[in-house]
Amino acid sequence: MDAVMYCLRRFLLGCSFQKLNDLNQEIVAMKKNANANRTGLILGLLLSLSIMTPLAGCGSKPSQSVSGQVTAGGSAFSGVTMTLSGPSVNTTTTDAGGNYFFNDAEEGTYTLTPAFTGYTFTPVSRAVFIFGMDATAFNFDVGLDDRIATTTHTVYAKRDGTLWAWGKNDDGQLGDGTTASRSTPVKITGVSNVKAVAAGYDHTVVLTTDGKVYTWGNNSNGQLGDGSTTGRTTPAQVGGADISNIKAIDAGYKYTIALGSDGTVWTWGYNNKGQLGNNTQTDSYTPQQVGTLSGSVMASIAAGYDHALSARNDGTVWAWGNNSSGQLGNNTLTDSLVPVQVSGLITVQYVAAGNLYSLALLNDGSVRAWGHNALGELGDGTATDRVTPVPVINLVSTTGIVAGYDHAVARLTNGTVWTWGNNSNGQLGDNSTTARTNPQQVSTLSGAVAVSAGQNDTLALLKADEAFWSWGWNFYGQLGDGTMTERWLPVPIQVQ
Repeated sequence: MDAVMYCLRRFLLGCSFQKLNDLNQEIVAMKKNANANRTGLILGLLLSLSIMTPLAGCGSKPSQSVSGQVTAGGSAFSGVTMTLSGPSVNTTTTDAGGNYFFNDAEEGTYTLTPAFTGYTFTPVSRAVFIFGMDATAFNFDVGLDDRIATTTHTVYAKRDGTLWAWGKNDDGQLGDGTTASRSTPVKITGVSNVKAVAAGYDHTVVLTTDGKVYTWGNNSNGQLGDGSTTGRTTPAQVGGADISNIKAIDAGYKYTIALGSDGTVWTWGYNNKGQLGNNTQTDSYTPQQVGTLSGSVMASIAAGYDHALSARNDGTVWAWGNNSSGQLGNNTLTDSLVPVQVSGLITVQYVAAGNLYSLALLNDGSVRAWGHNALGELGDGTATDRVTPVPVINLVSTTGIVAGYDHAVARLTNGTVWTWGNNSNGQLGDNSTTARTNPQQVSTLSGAVAVSAGQNDTLALLKADEAFWSWGWNFYGQLGDGTMTERWLPVPIQVQ
């Protein structure tokens, strides 16, 4: 049997057909031994199987297939360019069913990236490891959540790159050159090719396709990042070479956060709780790098009221700033002027932050929450604060999360919208003002590709007609329906 094990090892290690011929000669020699008949039979069988069933290393280079589907709001999305980059580079497009297929991919490590003009995807890309079997169900979902934002004012970047705004405007946060509030959308000039927006308490931040950042509105604490405390009613670019290649932005209460294409994190503005993460409590009028994250490649950022989050590309999450309700997730109630690691999270792709609470979307489509929970904003079925992450119940296949002031919204891959938390102004969209401690579906909506949550209002964007639906508090006209009437159910908004 030593001969059997010897040749079995040779077989499993892989070999060329020429070596298989050499192996056959070894078998012939082994047959001369005492157990030749039995050994030869077994080894002959192995040789036959090896010829009929190619394994890695036998014959030509082994290859497998890579496949999956791209959806938008629960529907198939055709025409998406899929690029598979690794040992070789290949492209294909999704068919009418949203499906794509790569054949004959050599073994190795790849990056799979979807692209379609005017759209972003969840996730942005995926790592594919091809070793010995086909890679299937590598699915993507269209996500436009970074194109809409709301607090007491609302900002929206259409797929054509034009910018629209409505709602409160006493500090010029709409960017239309006035301080007059608007109850219907108004087109904002002075910036174009916008791909992402963020609405702070009273200032606005946008990101253009070339990686530039523009700000306007209140500037009392330097949140516009221009080196001054002078407010503006029209867009102006944030200067500095470090803020010229940005891929994500967010805004909190009088401060701003940006994620560089190189994975660095930058903050500026109000810093009373250490929300800038620079180990001080001094306001910064210009962008400063969050230094303790230097050397790390961060993949997602979020600005809460006065705490901030960032997810690293290894799936861990880091938090800093106010921690009075455990929103930093490190099992303490101690504020931190520098980033600290959130406990127990290792597979996070996106983060969101509200007032005193935090959310994280995991790679498996589940959601975790921690921090303040008096109004059910953690969605765990209780009203108990949590100093470490707990699962949000009733959510599967989640592809987008947003955190309002004290209510939260999730978007699923099937296009449905789910809400939980405070509902004092109907912001949960269930035709009531009853708070919910676990997610409930907004039954009147489907096909959502983006959601946003503000102070007490909520927005959803549908793929079919790029139309808005909004609901909740409307004191400043932030719902955009031409009124200041509170809405407990979604109402359609036309942006044109």
